Amino acid sequence: MSILYYDCFSGISGDMNLGAMIDLGVEPGYLLEELKKLNIDGYEIRFSEDQRKGITGTRADVILKEDHKHGHTHILPNTGTMHPHNGPKYIFSKSGNHHEHHEHRTLYDIEHIINGSGLSGNVRKMSLDIFRLVAQAESKIHGKPVEEVHFHEVGAVDSIVDIVGAAICIDYLKPDRIISSSVEMGGGFVNCAHGTFPVPAPATLEIMKGKPMKLGAVPFETATPTGVAILAALADEFTDKIAFTINRTGYGIGHRDTDIPNVLRVCICETGKTGVEDDAEITDTLVLECNIDDMNPERYSYVMERLFESGADDVFLKTIMMKKSRPAVLLSVLCPPEKISIIENILFTETSTLGIRYSTVKKKMLAREIETIDTPWGKVRVKKAYYKGQAIRRKPEYEDCAAIARNQQISIEKVYDYVYRKIE
Repeated sequence: MSILYYDCFSGISGDMNLGAMIDLGVEPGYLLEELKKLNIDGYEIRFSEDQRKGITGTRADVILKEDHKHGHTHILPNTGTMHPHNGPKYIFSKSGNHHEHHEHRTLYDIEHIINGSGLSGNVRKMSLDIFRLVAQAESKIHGKPVEEVHFHEVGAVDSIVDIVGAAICIDYLKPDRIISSSVEMGGGFVNCAHGTFPVPAPATLEIMKGKPMKLGAVPFETATPTGVAILAALADEFTDKIAFTINRTGYGIGHRDTDIPNVLRVCICETGKTGVEDDAEITDTLVLECNIDDMNPERYSYVMERLFESGADDVFLKTIMMKKSRPAVLLSVLCPPEKISIIENILFTETSTLGIRYSTVKKKMLAREIETIDTPWGKVRVKKAYYKGQAIRRKPEYEDCAAIARNQQISIEKVYDYVYRKIE
């Protein structure tokens, strides 16, 4: 099983994450070509080698352009070695006819940009998961409905590039699991669009609710809303207990020179596939349940979609009979502990329930890994499950098969048949 492990001993920001991904092995040209599909203008990305406290890594700078006269796009590779004195190895520039610096946008505006792009379905989903998490945090902090929240810093072009870029890089690496350490938040005060706030800023703290963090290593903000939202939306687990083999390490260089190395360390790791203990993982998970007898049944599909988008492991409905012989529905949600506040918010705001029951259960999961199969129409990921050291099950990824069927205008059954014949 492949694991993408975030070691956030000095926090995380969107640009540090992009730098770490490039340092880890994501092709800069691939990232830049995918970002062009957003169809937004007025920015330049530079990747360069830099150091903090003797640790060498990659620094990513998203630079907003003030003069958008030419409306063209280009990538300029520098054939020299990346070095802080040699300048950037890759420059990506996209300019248009309007200024977008720190433009205020609603969640609808962000969704329109992402859904209207040519990005893959998986990248669009991850990107929107991150933005929706930020919107929910801002909604709670400012006491406004999610649809009325206006993004400030996170609505600007540089943060859109950071968030969508993170999704592109993770889709490129395709880890089976994403795990993060506890996150160092820093200390002191930070200037935001609404004023000067203590660190962690309110939105950052709201996003990190239920997740392990540390405070005060340096008197600066080390974790930004964009950075922690990437982790909160995409990480399967937060833990400082690691038990895997590290294969590659990447360092994303931050913009400060602090008492501790201002870098984000990200590793590609793997776990063993042999032995009874190796192929079955036992974890604690939460079950949230509520009985509903007064809600329009049409809403259940939407509620389930929202729950899955927000990190629920499973959602299911049961028909039950309540007091006074009322037919009702038992809505059950399985989720990791760190997702409880998000799931709870959806249940209370999107259903008619007045209460939620909680219980903790043990969940045993077989070890899995992803292999990629070439087909005449494109690549399909296949998930393999291991039991007692043996691969006992292989299953094509539905999203890949569905995308091929739609793009090639063939039946999805034909795609499944081809993949199963090839893997058997």
